[in-house]
Amino acid sequence: METRHESKTKMLNAALHVIRAKGYSAARIEDICEAASLTKGSFFHHFDSKEELALAAADYWIENAAALFASAPYHALADPLDRLLAYIDLRKALLVGELPDFTCFAGTMVQEVYDTHPAIREACDRSISEHAATLVPDIEEAMRQRDMRPDWTAESLALYTQATLQGAFILAKAKHNREVAAASINHLRRYLELLFNGQSAAAHLHSRRTR
Repeated sequence: METRHESKTKMLNAALHVIRAKGYSAARIEDICEAASLTKGSFFHHFDSKEELALAAADYWIENAAALFASAPYHALADPLDRLLAYIDLRKALLVGELPDFTCFAGTMVQEVYDTHPAIREACDRSISEHAATLVPDIEEAMRQRDMRPDWTAESLALYTQATLQGAFILAKAKHNREVAAASINHLRRYLELLFNGQSAAAHLHSRRTR
């Protein structure tokens, strides 16, 4: 059982790397087996098809990402805006290695299969949306502290952060350069600082004028 578990984990890790490097359609079972240093027999012992592997890899990606961010030190910061900004800083710090090492598995797959593989699209949506949802409590708390009543929601802002990050990964691929992704993340950080500090200042000024 331990041997089978180890080989399945190797296959999942290989799928994450190969699909991020080649895309879902171009990633062959043979490529994934080679990356895992395993045989096709081992592949079919665990999975009936490439799509089944992709779905399992999406779950594996979600679990690993959830563990990484749940244990991140930014959660210990007292101010919710500081926590949100430190989360953005962590996303920038994770831009290490080659492009397939830091780009998003779910974001890579969904661009390609959103109209052809509904189950994979749903798994990718779950990955991105569930991760975005982890930011909502900090955003809501920051809004309450600053007496903000905007025409947008914490949920929409959380999803916007993910849209910006995914766009940063696309630019990094297009230019084959991680620095453009880092610059985009810097802009996202500045936007959040301006959004919350500007709204807080405006709310304070409005409060003084209506006294």
